[in-house]
Amino acid sequence: MLNFLGIGAQKAGTTWLHDKLSQHPAVSFPGGKEVHFWDARRSLGTDWYSALFAVPDGRLHGDITPAYGFLKLEVIRDVFAAYPNARLIYIVRNPIERAWSSAKMAVTRAEMLVSEASDHWFIDHFRSAGSLARGDYEACLKNWHAVYPKESLLVLRFEELVERPLRLLEKCCRHLGLENIYASGENGLYDPVFACEPTNVRQTLLPVLHDLYDDKIRALALYLREDLSAWLK
Repeated sequence: MLNFLGIGAQKAGTTWLHDKLSQHPAVSFPGGKEVHFWDARRSLGTDWYSALFAVPDGRLHGDITPAYGFLKLEVIRDVFAAYPNARLIYIVRNPIERAWSSAKMAVTRAEMLVSEASDHWFIDHFRSAGSLARGDYEACLKNWHAVYPKESLLVLRFEELVERPLRLLEKCCRHLGLENIYASGENGLYDPVFACEPTNVRQTLLPVLHDLYDDKIRALALYLREDLSAWLK
């Protein structure tokens, strides 16, 4: 059966997390990464989805699909009806950086270089409904918390993934009830997975991004009771 879901956020390290958890002998992803059932493939039916995880191997079965983070409340209720005991993992990243990384990925998919895309192109992407919804972490968390008990949802920080990956994996293991098998000498622990072209946010775009996200960052800091002031710099 399905035991846990990685619900986001997009461009916040979910591919890295999938890669590392796949190395755990007690974890399996029978449907691969990003099944996209709850956001795009529900017409296949929950029986089809459940069958993906009906693998009698004694391991925990997961589905990491970052698009689940901003599912509508009624869909989350359907997730809960099918899997009330599922554990949830959500990684948050500075939404300004997340929006830039997401836009760069879209540039690549449009077969362009970052240098070829205009400021106007990027601004349109930042203001798109999809990008804004993916970066509104407080709204996403409130919807999931409205359905699942708070202790079911582990919120992680992208900064910890980059700077202290062992501690982040230890938190994941504890949340999922797994033995922590990760060690500091593990190959690739600090290597990015599915990273975009490493270019900094254009200075000309920063005012737009701060206008979109500064208030949301402050509100999220209050909601999580965490210091997110570094995200505003």
